[in-house]
Amino acid sequence: MTKTTLSFTFSLLTLAVCSLFAQSTATYDISFTSTWNSTDHGTLPSSAHWSDLVGANHNSNITFWEVGSMATLGIEEVAERGVNTDFNLEVQAAINAGNAGQWLQQEFAPFAAISTATLSDITVSQDFPLLTLVSMIAPSPDWMIAINGLNLWDTTNNNWKDTFTVDLFPYDAGTEDGFGYSTNNAATVPQGVITNIAGASGYPFNSEKIGILTITLKSSSLSIDDFDNQNTIELYPNPNTTGKVTISNATALSEISMYDVLGKKVKQIKFTNNTNDQKVVDLTDLKQGIYIIRLTNNSGTVESKRLIIN
Repeated sequence: MTKTTLSFTFSLLTLAVCSLFAQSTATYDISFTSTWNSTDHGTLPSSAHWSDLVGANHNSNITFWEVGSMATLGIEEVAERGVNTDFNLEVQAAINAGNAGQWLQQEFAPFAAISTATLSDITVSQDFPLLTLVSMIAPSPDWMIAINGLNLWDTTNNNWKDTFTVDLFPYDAGTEDGFGYSTNNAATVPQGVITNIAGASGYPFNSEKIGILTITLKSSSLSIDDFDNQNTIELYPNPNTTGKVTISNATALSEISMYDVLGKKVKQIKFTNNTNDQKVVDLTDLKQGIYIIRLTNNSGTVESKRLIIN
């Protein structure tokens, strides 16, 4: 391999690792709590339950459902039968097209009318910060609870949203006739559009919510650019070092991890009973090259920075 080829290959690897760690990410727990009851939503059938809570995190190039639009086959299947196969295929197509990050599913069905379901440790990135979820109100013709493109990124403050809640209301998918809690109904011809049926005439629902979605921020990671704009933990010499690095403002530091240009973790150091404002870290055992050093504080926040060992 020539020197030029080596240089080009190393440049590509450098771009790859910088891309890998350039994004800001966050980890959330997403919990659904049902408030479905006979006082607010008509007399519930003895078999009242919810289907799996399913969906995806995605970008603004894709919309899986929308009030006033016709339901896709995937949304229809969830709303009518609690079946996720076609919706999963729609999400996978979005993933393959670069518009979605991952399929989300809480396999807890059938669960009772008053119950909870949690999607745990869901990691999202700035590329796919929007959240779409749906679950069938069962039994029903084609009723569901759902959220459409909920943005977890706070565009005003340029950061991930802290813990918050969203009230959930019933929707009609517009695919099957019927105003009662039953599944034996004729298809709506021609197909209608998705509508909010909270308090709508003929339906058993008043205007009260039918559930609550709690979005709990567990941890977040700043991007490299974000970290460079912070005046918290300082790292020097930086970005070039011969192997020994001093970290200042380090009393809240719990751990550092080093990653090479392939994204492989090559070193990890944990700190316990940390009372020193400065720490000297010896990296002379690592080969020369470009690395990403990730600094984790006691609250779980992760900050990242490039480091070149000469």
